[in-house]
Formats: sequence, structure tokens, C-alpha cells
Amino acid sequence: MTNLLRKGAGQPIRDAMKRRGLTAETLAGATRAVDATGRGISLATVNKVAGRGETAVDACRPRTAWLITVALDERIHSLFDMPGVSTTTVER
Repeated sequence: MTNLLRKGAGQPIRDAMKRRGLTAETLAGATRAVDATGRGISLATVNKVAGRGETAVDACRPRTAWLITVALDERIHSLFDMPGVSTTTVER
């Protein structure tokens, strides 16, 4: 499955966290609370998806995006985008 791209270098995620008074650690805990398996996502993953700088990532798995979105009580399209479609053909 295609990974989702965080919007605005993660700023919308950080803004939603701030509105709800959540730190990265408490967001990781909140993802465990909304995950039916109880696993949620790790603090390291929250820091990568919501963070800035060298350790930040722009893409994440759909499950990761969904858990963050539900834990923040946001709409997924306000925090993440689908990657664009490439029409480039590469000959090998």
C-alpha cells in the first residue's frame, strides 16, 4: 500500500498536538488507546512523523497516519496527503 505524506513538514500535526495539549509521548500513548490491538505507535515514530530536522520523515504508513489522526481527533486529509501519481516510464 502507498505511504501517506505529512502536510506542511508536519506543522499541522504539531498544531493539532498543541491544541489538545499533547506532547509526543502523550500522543504515542493516545495512539495505543485508540488502536484495537493496543499497540499504537512508538514515541520514536511520533517524533519522526511530527518532528523537524534530520530525523523527521515525510512519508508514513497509512496505519500510522490513521492512528495519529484518530488520537488527535482530526480528519486525515487535514494532516496527510496521498503521493502524486508518476507518469514517468523508466526503461531498464
